[in-house]
Amino acid sequence: MADTDAHPITVAIERRIDPTRTAEATSWMQAGTDLATAFPGFLGSGWVRAGEESDLWYMLYRFRDMTTLEGWETSSQRQWWLDSGRPFAREERVERRTGIEGWFDASFGSVLQATDATTSPVQQPVPAAPPRWKQAVTIWVGFFPTNLLASWLLGFLPGFAEVPLVLRVLATTLLLTPVMTYAVLPWVTRLLRPWLQRPPRSRKAPS
Repeated sequence: MADTDAHPITVAIERRIDPTRTAEATSWMQAGTDLATAFPGFLGSGWVRAGEESDLWYMLYRFRDMTTLEGWETSSQRQWWLDSGRPFAREERVERRTGIEGWFDASFGSVLQATDATTSPVQQPVPAAPPRWKQAVTIWVGFFPTNLLASWLLGFLPGFAEVPLVLRVLATTLLLTPVMTYAVLPWVTRLLRPWLQRPPRSRKAPS
């Protein structure tokens, strides 16, 4: 748990905004980023609209670790800010992005209006996800030994081999899915992070 807590965490929030109160919502979103800036562990934040005519707005904020994130999320300042936006903002979805979850940023497009603890708003690109083949390799590296160990251990259960195949697979997947999601994949992605984030080699133009 201590190792997981020591890594930065990005929170992604999707909200629906009353289209008749866009000006208020714009000021409200900026006020939220300004409040978060003053908290320890704040690494940056940003927000973007899905489109000029869309009522979907997306917000990201990032903190140094779970402890500092919870300091912001449980603060009276954030609660006041959320309460002030309830008449025109409705939260639809919240995701905490760590490990493999941080790869998928499709909802947030390619550019965010971002701020950090020391600068004014700037245009900042969203990091590109690793290539699909690297994602596949990473998942396999975690899944193969985990599945192998689980299959070996389950073989010691009396009568498990006689259970119908569908039920055996069902039991195994129900057991391994949370293990992979919350333990194995975050650990594997931290282990392979330098390789996953390595930019592709540029190909030399033919002379």
